[in-house]
Parts: sequence; C-alpha cells; structure tokens
Amino acid sequence: MKDVVEQESAITDAEWEVMRIIWTLGKAHSNKVITELQAECDWTESTIKTLLRRLVKKGLLRTEPDGRRFIYIPTVSQTAMMSQMARQFLDKLCDMHKGEILLQLLKDSPVSQTDLAAMRKVIDEKAQTAPETVPCNCLYKGEHFC
Repeated sequence: MKDVVEQESAITDAEWEVMRIIWTLGKAHSNKVITELQAECDWTESTIKTLLRRLVKKGLLRTEPDGRRFIYIPTVSQTAMMSQMARQFLDKLCDMHKGEILLQLLKDSPVSQTDLAAMRKVIDEKAQTAPETVPCNCLYKGEHFC
C-alpha cells in the first residue's frame, strides 16, 4: 500500500465515503460496499459502482478477480490520504496562521495518549529551530492585516 498519494488523486466527498468503507474492511466486494453505503445514503447501485470505477481509474483502488466478481483493495493508506488532504488545505493558508489552525484542530480532535506523546516529541524537535514568528506569505504584498 502506498504511503504517498499522487496530486491528481484528489477525491470527492462521495469517493471518500467509498474509500472509508474499503479502508475499514481492508478489502471488499462491490456488493458489500453497496450494502454498507445504501444503509447510510440513498445512492443507487450504479452510482456506487461508478464511484468504485473512478477510484480504480485514479489508482486509489485495485481489483482482484474473485470468480465472476471483483474484490476492491485500497492502494493507498487512509493516513496517507488524510495527510495529503490536510497538506492541500494548509497550503492554501498564510504561513503566519498555520500554527493557530493546527492548535485549533488539536483542541477540536480526539487524540490518544500515544499520539500526544508523538506530538510532544515533534514539538520539542521543532522548538530547537523554530523562528520566534513565522512571516506572512500572502499573495498580496501591499498593506494588509495578516
């Protein structure tokens, strides 16, 4: 499974829901994905199969034949995909405010003791070389209130 996601592998919210089911199951037949999604959404079978085909075309799922049907298997980890989405979001923001956003995300997110310990380690390492302030990198260079 890939830990790096290609930039063109961005996915829609609907595709994300399909991937979450397959990540949770590890691999799945289309019938299982359809059953699980139809329990939560009012999507048709053909809509779900279209989403599966798109995800295969994007390289995020691969198929293995299983008799007359296919098993869908993720080619990228959920963590790698989440990381890519977070980076894409943060890349749109002014560098000066990224720390505030990360802090707010931390406050708003459930986090395990293990994750907190890993965060402390990264924070301690970054503290060794972090600048006092991070400069603004907004596109507008005139007077503004960043």
